[in-house]
Amino acid sequence: MREEILRLIENNSRIDLHEAAILLGAEEAEVANAIADMEKEKVICGYYTLIDWDKTNEERVTALIEVRVTPQRGSGFDDIAERIMKYDEVKAVYLMSGGFDFTVIIEEKTMKEIAQFVTSKLSTLDSILNTATHFVLKKYKDYGTILSEKEERILVTP
Repeated sequence: MREEILRLIENNSRIDLHEAAILLGAEEAEVANAIADMEKEKVICGYYTLIDWDKTNEERVTALIEVRVTPQRGSGFDDIAERIMKYDEVKAVYLMSGGFDFTVIIEEKTMKEIAQFVTSKLSTLDSILNTATHFVLKKYKDYGTILSEKEERILVTP
């Protein structure tokens, strides 16, 4: 039942316990206890609200930064990841396979602020060999939610 609860709340973390219990065919207390246990075990790590910032007056720029590093003797990539994720600007850090070691995701108000983060904070860390920054131009789907509805085009004829 734990996996079923996780799938259910992953799609709607605000689901009412009573409704969740009905959908799962379980008692409300059983669902509540399972969720509490998974929160204590850090299986459930937090609850987030997905916001389409393009529909607000708030300017946001998202960047995905590829980072190549030299792993640390004895700790591999973990110590480097720990240092990177301490920065408030960093939204996510992922260890990757392939041509680079980490993907770092950050959000700032401007591209200049992202550039400042990369040049003055990220690239100055020991073990960082190089970085490549990619800016998100438009989000179509984020965490399973479609953000960008297809706009209807008006046909213009001469």
